[in-house]
Amino acid sequence: MSFGSVLYTILIGPIKLFFEIVYSCVYSITANPGISIVFLSLAINLLVLPLYMRADAMQEEEKDIQNRLSRGVSHIRKTFKGDERMMILQTYYRQNHYKPTYVLRGAAPLFLEIPFFIAAYSFLSNLSILEGVSFGPIADLSRPDGLLSLGALTVNLLPILMTLVNFVSSAIFTKGYPLKTKIQLYGMAVFFLIFLYGSPSGLVFYWTLNNLFSLVKTVFYKIKHPKEVLTVIASVAGIAAIAVGVRYIGISIVRVIFFTGAGVLLQLPAAGMILGKKGLLRHTERKYEPAPRLFILCMMLMMLLAGVMIPASVVRSSPLEFVSVNSFYHPLWYVMSAGCLAFGTFMVWCDVFYGLAKDKGRVMMEGAACCLCVFSIIDCMFFGRGLGTLSTALMFEDGMSYTPLQQGINALILAVAAVVVVLIYRKFKNVLASVLLVGVIATACMSGLYLYQSGSELAEYSERAKSEEAMAELPLSRTGKNVVVLMLDRAMGEYIPYIMEEKPELMEAFSGFTYYSNTISYGGNTNFGAPALFGGYEYTPVELNLRDSEPLVDKHDEALKVMPRMFSEQGYDVTVCDPSYAGYQWIPDLSIYDDIPGVHAYITDGAFVDEELQAVFITESKRNFFCYGLMKTMPLVLQPTFYERGNYRSLTPLDTRSQGVHDIYTADGYDSKFMQAYAVLENMSSMTKVTDDGRGSFIMMVNNTTHEPVLLQKEDYEMVAHVDNTEYGEEERSAGEAFGDAGERRLHMDDSVQAMEYHCNMAAYLKLAEWFRYLKENGVYDNTRIILVADHGEGRDQMDDLIYPFGDGTMDLSAYFPLLMVKDYDATGFHVSDEFMSNADVAGIATHDIIDRPVNPYTGKPIGTGMEKKEKQYILRSDKWKVEENNGNTFLPGVWLSVHDDIWDQDNWEVVGIDTTLPEVTGDGS
Repeated sequence: MSFGSVLYTILIGPIKLFFEIVYSCVYSITANPGISIVFLSLAINLLVLPLYMRADAMQEEEKDIQNRLSRGVSHIRKTFKGDERMMILQTYYRQNHYKPTYVLRGAAPLFLEIPFFIAAYSFLSNLSILEGVSFGPIADLSRPDGLLSLGALTVNLLPILMTLVNFVSSAIFTKGYPLKTKIQLYGMAVFFLIFLYGSPSGLVFYWTLNNLFSLVKTVFYKIKHPKEVLTVIASVAGIAAIAVGVRYIGISIVRVIFFTGAGVLLQLPAAGMILGKKGLLRHTERKYEPAPRLFILCMMLMMLLAGVMIPASVVRSSPLEFVSVNSFYHPLWYVMSAGCLAFGTFMVWCDVFYGLAKDKGRVMMEGAACCLCVFSIIDCMFFGRGLGTLSTALMFEDGMSYTPLQQGINALILAVAAVVVVLIYRKFKNVLASVLLVGVIATACMSGLYLYQSGSELAEYSERAKSEEAMAELPLSRTGKNVVVLMLDRAMGEYIPYIMEEKPELMEAFSGFTYYSNTISYGGNTNFGAPALFGGYEYTPVELNLRDSEPLVDKHDEALKVMPRMFSEQGYDVTVCDPSYAGYQWIPDLSIYDDIPGVHAYITDGAFVDEELQAVFITESKRNFFCYGLMKTMPLVLQPTFYERGNYRSLTPLDTRSQGVHDIYTADGYDSKFMQAYAVLENMSSMTKVTDDGRGSFIMMVNNTTHEPVLLQKEDYEMVAHVDNTEYGEEERSAGEAFGDAGERRLHMDDSVQAMEYHCNMAAYLKLAEWFRYLKENGVYDNTRIILVADHGEGRDQMDDLIYPFGDGTMDLSAYFPLLMVKDYDATGFHVSDEFMSNADVAGIATHDIIDRPVNPYTGKPIGTGMEKKEKQYILRSDKWKVEENNGNTFLPGVWLSVHDDIWDQDNWEVVGIDTTLPEVTGDGS
């Protein structure tokens, strides 16, 4: 970040973010861009009203002082010259307790107006939601209004109206002011006319509303009893708001609450005035003693908590997840940007509000700030947990929702905390300041630790990344025998019949394949399921835990090297792409293959992403890391609204971080992780290098397309900016029924999460079909054995036969039903087999009839042939999928399941261990 961008982020960024959040919230209620601008203007003006009132008072004070000193200053200037005049002027000012720098107080309103104008200009000039939207006589809020046509000449009336309002306001306000002040205000009005004349009408409309508000404010300065008049106006506006809210009864409960709630709040000034006149409210004068140190400590704590510690903890959880291999952007820059936004929000603008407030206002702000700090710590540390996996786009994979009970408990605890904090604030300010200081130091230390840990891991990666920049090539021989093992991470085994029913043309593209409909994996996550897939039965969780003197990372890497080493020793041209968790690193450590001659290893995930989309992703992530930090400090009742399905109230026209899914039919934006993986499948043909090398090729590859659920545009299942599948109606919700008998089992498609899971799987097979057609056209399909397999499935409650009772609830056995499809040499047709299989059969299938009596080169034991499955198979159920925490010599204790013969028969499943490292029935693991 350059110095200019840092300064912009600190000074303008918080205001622009506030604009966006307010507008987004209002638009979600009104659904009208023009009305939303009205409410935005009202909200911003009410927010800054205390600032402008204080600035105007300072300006008025400066005018009075200037008038009082003008006669003496004029006499000195006429009588004295040179240095003598300067010295006498300084003495005169000092005697009257005045400094020449005080003249800047007269420009305070201007200094405040500039950053708000820049923020408004930046926000509204680029707001895509205004494009093509009319409002009253304005045809398009994203373009100049052009309301008046004089022959071939088009005149924009809004800027002229804005200027006239500005002139009237300036004329009223500057009555009695010196000429230079009048010139200043009229000059600014002319400047805005010239500068905004050709601007989008939405922006000019907003600024015109601001000027109207300023005019009303100026008029109130000049009339008697302004409070009473304002109270009446507020009451009338409140009644109108309630009337609007009543109209939405039975239509939109959100709008009813919004408008009636606003109407009731607007009646509070009238209620207070009436009660005051009846003597029911007593106003006692008391001396207020602000404690600036306390407020500053509160703001420092909030800055560190929301802007540094929480964002840094997200990066620290898995730093390499936030790295794109094709354009390395250090993830700590996201934390840096969040920190700048937090600094601007809490240490600049909150301090500006505090500095311009009177003593009473400062005391109130101090109390509120103390409560805010305590609320934030409670919410961050004790609530909002258990939301599932957080993606690099800062989206919770299973969404965000809290029960009314959770929200009620949270609100009750915060209410009690508020009472305690206010009591301590009133009696023991010094003690509270000391506690806050400790909190600031602790938060700073934790932030520093998180940054150091993340930076260390990223530094290690940046060194090895230099040797991993080569573009992958997938060599396939026309004359030799090739073997391809393609692991589609989390590909769902249950989907294949329905996908083939929906897209019958895929059966031709997948000719020669056999689909195994009775397959298991040995865990519901990659760290449990992948070792057996790549290494065979010696690498199931049971076998790995029995080798309890060796680190898991070594056993995992050994499994990844079994097939590449066997084929390398047989003289094959070996290529490995994206081996899962190699070196127990999120971005695989390809150096594990350095000791195997002739192995070509590559990172393909993210290698084909469009740079423009990546740039937009980075920009949005900078903003959303701070928003995530803010969200985690909010009460539970506010978090889902601010989170907004992972958009964090963003109005960016093209979201490349994550897809905003509205329902089962519609979505907006791109999912960056999906795009990184999907682009690899799109480029499989361009990566493929057909040769006449008779020795054959072995390719072992991992792809994550099926791991990143997204909603795609049917019928081609493409990633587009705006997905709308409403024309498919109930077909989307009844996929199993719509696709024929498909094994006489219905695949539930009842919500968007289930649909998204299905869509990303379908997209992968459609792209693989294109690659298979390319292989056929180039004569390398029939002589290539292809194994499509997954490390695990995912539980989405879509197959009733796989919902298994567990404890007080159920578990979805689909998590252990991975994809397994095999095409052998010269095979034809598409076949389905119900033979009991596991993904640990892959090594045996890959080497069958190619390597005579294949032996694990690391253990000397024969590669499994399937005889192992005659006995019960043991599966580890655990949520400890992060290798950063589950990386000892054995997997952390979990739940063990056994299954045999047929996964569809629930009588074949059994829970055989809870919170243990081995299934209890095996004892020795046999």
